[in-house]
Amino acid sequence: MTYVLSDIHGEYELFYGLMEKVRFSGSDTLVCCGDMIEKGKHSVRLTKLLFSLKNAVLLTGNHEYAFLKYYWSLMRETCDYDVVLQKLQAYFPYDGGLLDWETVDRMESLPYFYETESYICAHAGVPLDGEGRILPLQRATPEQLVYDRNFKEPDVLPRGGKCVFFGHTPTVNMGFAPRIRCYLRAGAMGDKISDYYKIHLDTGAYQSGILGCFRVEDCQEFYVRKSTV
Repeated sequence: MTYVLSDIHGEYELFYGLMEKVRFSGSDTLVCCGDMIEKGKHSVRLTKLLFSLKNAVLLTGNHEYAFLKYYWSLMRETCDYDVVLQKLQAYFPYDGGLLDWETVDRMESLPYFYETESYICAHAGVPLDGEGRILPLQRATPEQLVYDRNFKEPDVLPRGGKCVFFGHTPTVNMGFAPRIRCYLRAGAMGDKISDYYKIHLDTGAYQSGILGCFRVEDCQEFYVRKSTV
């Protein structure tokens, strides 16, 4: 089974509880649409756990991108790698001491999108042409994929056969409940991934205490709350 989620934001226990709830195993696949880090207290701990999963596809979100831009700016200032690592560790006030160069290198190598025959995953959205058709993702800039401000809007519906998974903006900030928000195609039943235009994944875990994921094969949603993990 394939589980897709986004915007965990250092909420290690919520993520662990969610994986226990779905009984995630080595035969499953996890796709995280970015923003693993910051806000919560376990950014580095969570990131290292995710990197340890051989069956996980991890994407760059705007928070990872901001961290990388800070890292690149430090590397332009000095060749002293010890000083750079110390400053990078200080970037994470709660568990920065866990940060090592392997984790930094892995974060720098993260892709900005993931595409299959039936769906696309990105952090904030994908570029569309004037008719709402998805433009080639290989031509999109990192900024488009991690900062897109328009894709979250309910009336922005990508044309074509592929569903788009994204996060970036908590659904509660859009005036909805802190749950995954799915946009069904006209007349669709919702029991297969091709029934959806897009799926908004950000449950605002850091604010709401709720983390959810979406299972691709049967279009089921799963949630955990802080009070239950």
